[in-house]
Amino acid sequence: MTQIKTTLNPSTRFDSIDWDNLAFGKYFSDHVYIADYIDGKWQTGEIVPYAKMEMDPALCTLHYGQTIFEGLKAFKNVNGGANIFRPDMNARRLNHSARTLCIPEYDENLFIEAIKALVETDKKFIPQHKGQSLYIRPLVYGSGNFLGVHTSDTYRLIIMSSPVASYYAEGLAPLKILVSHEWVRTAHGGLGTAKTAANYAASLFAGRRAKELGFSQVLWLESTSMDYIDEVGAMNIMFVIDGELITPPLSQGTLLAGVTRDTVLKLAQEMGLKTSERQIKISEVFAAHKAGKLQEVFGTGTAAVISPVGLLSWKGEEITINNNEIGELAHKFFDTITATQHGETEDTHKWNVHLNF
Repeated sequence: MTQIKTTLNPSTRFDSIDWDNLAFGKYFSDHVYIADYIDGKWQTGEIVPYAKMEMDPALCTLHYGQTIFEGLKAFKNVNGGANIFRPDMNARRLNHSARTLCIPEYDENLFIEAIKALVETDKKFIPQHKGQSLYIRPLVYGSGNFLGVHTSDTYRLIIMSSPVASYYAEGLAPLKILVSHEWVRTAHGGLGTAKTAANYAASLFAGRRAKELGFSQVLWLESTSMDYIDEVGAMNIMFVIDGELITPPLSQGTLLAGVTRDTVLKLAQEMGLKTSERQIKISEVFAAHKAGKLQEVFGTGTAAVISPVGLLSWKGEEITINNNEIGELAHKFFDTITATQHGETEDTHKWNVHLNF
């Protein structure tokens, strides 16, 4: 492991955490990793106590949104230590987002080493119960102070962590999803493939409206046709139609290359399940339901892993999927992935970065 300078926090917030009611993103660990980009290169990063940071009112990211982030998790390993799940994919995706937002790329190996060092430093914050984890949030933003629409000359990378429970209060209970036919989140040639704040800001209005109507999330449609399916606000989406697993393709250019999405596709292919990464219309999904061929719908994402969908509402028409119960495949994917993350089964794919402590 690369030696990273660490300044330990003289105090801890460990005892202030309600470990029986973690929720998601409510509590934070004692330390963060910080690295700055100055004079055309990334400086050596270090781990320091989690603390408030001073901010200039002219901070360019506040005005122009030049920021990207990632999300991954560390899990308690049942045999000791911890597993960080597929951080190499997050490293690559962070740099894809960086290129899209004109941000200097960060060394992928150092990114993983920084995460390992941070998890090691704050290992006591890794929850001990299955279904919980230490959520890791890397963030890069333009740190220049100016007004004017142009890229920053300086940047800051921060990696923080947060002990979390399930992203959705429903857990594995099927979600109600509103299909948006009035609003769009992104468009072809836009920022849809980058994990950047702008995509999430664009989702807030429709997301709030959906919650007011009793739905958990919004399913977005491709902006030109308003028929081809894009993704859900916090996850990729998959459909099981007549025994075939179908999900929109990354080549569509409007959705995020999800780590869990990739994991599910690989597992499905190994199971011998027919899989298709292709464009699929919401009208096709509703027609499949009418024909009795729509077997399951579920979301995939780091925060919730697998989120079964029990109801879709589109233009006032609602369909119930699998009697509003979690499907067999969704359950199998959830069990398989979480067992791997916690070290309960052999990690045949070498997806985990294991830490011994």
